Amino acid sequence: MIPPGPDGAPVEFVRALRSLRGVRMRPEIALEEVPGPSRIAPFSAALTAEVRSARRDPDAAELASGRFVVLHDPDGQVAWDGRFRLVTLVRASLEAEVGADPMLADVAWSWFNESFTGVGANPHAAGGTVTRVHSQSFGALEGRPDQVDLELRFSWTALEDDLAPHLRAWSVLLCTTAGLPPLPAGVVPLPRRR
Repeated sequence: MIPPGPDGAPVEFVRALRSLRGVRMRPEIALEEVPGPSRIAPFSAALTAEVRSARRDPDAAELASGRFVVLHDPDGQVAWDGRFRLVTLVRASLEAEVGADPMLADVAWSWFNESFTGVGANPHAAGGTVTRVHSQSFGALEGRPDQVDLELRFSWTALEDDLAPHLRAWSVLLCTTAGLPPLPAGVVPLPRRR
């Protein structure tokens, strides 16, 4: 049996967090643990991510960024329809032509759903929003190209405490939003050298 975590965290929550530690990310993704929100659920944890075009170059262009939050309430919450709620954010800048597509929100929702295909996770009670901001420059800034910033906010309930497939699905969503090609079936990203 896994002992309770710090601050008397339930065994189920500790198991869930441990399941995340074994997930291999694509080399373009850099993860960092950050404090989880403290008021939404009795127990939480969070990760931030940056997707860069070159794997070991800190000056490489950032293609996307995001946040993966694990919320846990041992008693469950009616709105979640479960005990674990995963709340995610993905941000990326797009070319103006892509951002102007009227189907962009529908496409982004399909990216979310497709990210779970093949990873063995069920995004129960999923929902979210897709926001795009089109920036157009004028005056002294008139020469700048139009820019579209895309923000995906999705949440869902995990019905089990093995959250690894959910983190893998989110990493697929991050890379898809960043414009990276999918890894071919059966290809596993190599671990980073330290």
